[in-house]
Amino acid sequence: MASSALVKLACAVILCVVVVAPHAEAAMNCGIVSSNVAQCISYLNGRMRAPSGPCCGGIKRLKSMASTPAARRVACGCLKSAAGTIKGIDFNKASGLPGRCGVSIPYAINPRTDCSRVN
Repeated sequence: MASSALVKLACAVILCVVVVAPHAEAAMNCGIVSSNVAQCISYLNGRMRAPSGPCCGGIKRLKSMASTPAARRVACGCLKSAAGTIKGIDFNKASGLPGRCGVSIPYAINPRTDCSRVN
């Protein structure tokens, strides 16, 4: 009887791993990136002199969420895409934004960034 319970427990654990593993990698997406940097647009367009608290909060959240190389590449691609489509973005401000918020990221927020090289 104990053997049967152990087999059931092992099957349940394996099922949980199979169900959860794909979602862990897919957690980072452009919707998440956009929602975390949306408060920064006014700063990046020059309408604000400094990034706001909510902007920096989003940058810090995004940094902590992008904890794997794959997630950082996704975040980079999303930021790169957004930077290329939003009119009036000052790319010097965009590249310096993480530093202004007290975080460091391994790539520049710029449409020319090669996100495939991000680790």
